[in-house]
Amino acid sequence: MKIVITGGCGFLGVGIARKLMDRPEIDSLVLFDAHVPDALPNGLDDRVTMVEGDISDRVQVAAIIDRDDIGVFHLASVVSAGGEQDFDLAMRVNFDGGRHILEALRARKGTPRIVLASSLAVFGGPDMPEAVTEMTRVVPQTTYGMTKAIGELMINDYTRKGFIDGRAARLPTVIIRPGPPNAAASGFASGVFREPLAGNEFVLPVGMGTKMMVLGTRNAVAGLIGLMDADGDALGGDRMVGLPNNAYSVAEMITALEAVAADKGISLGPITPRPDPATEAIVTSWPLVMDDARARALGLPADESLERVIGDYIEDFGTGQ
Repeated sequence: MKIVITGGCGFLGVGIARKLMDRPEIDSLVLFDAHVPDALPNGLDDRVTMVEGDISDRVQVAAIIDRDDIGVFHLASVVSAGGEQDFDLAMRVNFDGGRHILEALRARKGTPRIVLASSLAVFGGPDMPEAVTEMTRVVPQTTYGMTKAIGELMINDYTRKGFIDGRAARLPTVIIRPGPPNAAASGFASGVFREPLAGNEFVLPVGMGTKMMVLGTRNAVAGLIGLMDADGDALGGDRMVGLPNNAYSVAEMITALEAVAADKGISLGPITPRPDPATEAIVTSWPLVMDDARARALGLPADESLERVIGDYIEDFGTGQ
C-alpha cells in the first residue's frame, strides 16, 4: 500500500509518517510539500520519499497519486492569516489543490481513502453559538475557513458518488507546534509555550482572557490516523468529524506552563503582551466548544491535561535551550 501525505514535511505530516512506520503493509510513503528539507526527518525509513512540488499543479498531483492501493492524508493548506493576506494563493492551494487530489483519487480503481485536515474555522458569524455541534450552520469568517468548508462538502459528495472513501477531521488548534512560527492566527497558542521554554521572549498578540480550543500534537496525529482507519459504515453519510478538544484561556495556558517549568527546573523566557487587533478578531470568531462525542465514540483520543501536552512536547522536541 502507498500513503501520500500532502503538507507532509510539517510537524503533523512527519508525526503521522513516523507512526505509520510500524505498518508492514505500507511499502511506499510520500511526503509531498512545497518545500522539503535536505535530509529525511528522523524516525523514517527507506520506504519514505520526499517530493517537492506545487499542489495547485494538477499534473504534479496526478504523478504522486499513481496507484490504486493508496491512501491520502491531505494536510497541505494556506493557513488563516496567510489566507487573509493572499486570497488567490489560498484558493489555488486550498481549493484547486484539494480538488486535484480528489480528482486524481477518482481516477483510480476502487474507492481510495482520504482524510482531509479541516478546521474549527468553518464556523463563525454573529449568530454562532459558543458551543457548536456537527449540525451547526457553517458560516466561516476567513478565506481559510471558507476553503475548508468547501473541502468538507467535496469529501462528502465524492464519497456519496462512490468515487472515494473520504473523511474530514475538524481540528481545533493543534499545540505545541515545533520550529519557527507560521502565518496562522492561532500560532500564538503554540508560541506562548514554545518560545518561553526555549528561553526566548514571546510577544503575546491577544489578551489573557482569550480562550482557544486546542488539541495536543500526539493526539492530533493519533486522531487523524484513527479516522483513516475507521470503518466507513460507522461514519455514515456525513464524513465530518470534530476531533476531541478542550478550551483554555491564555492565562490558564501560562499557569500550566509555569507549573511544568517549575517541576522540571526550566527557566522561562518572558511573555510580553502586545495586542494585535487583527489576530484577536480572527481567533475570537471561532467557537469555544465543539461537540466531539462522535470522535470519542470512534475511539479517537483526547488530551488528559495541558500539563501533559507540555510534557509531551518537551519529551518529543526538547525545550530548545
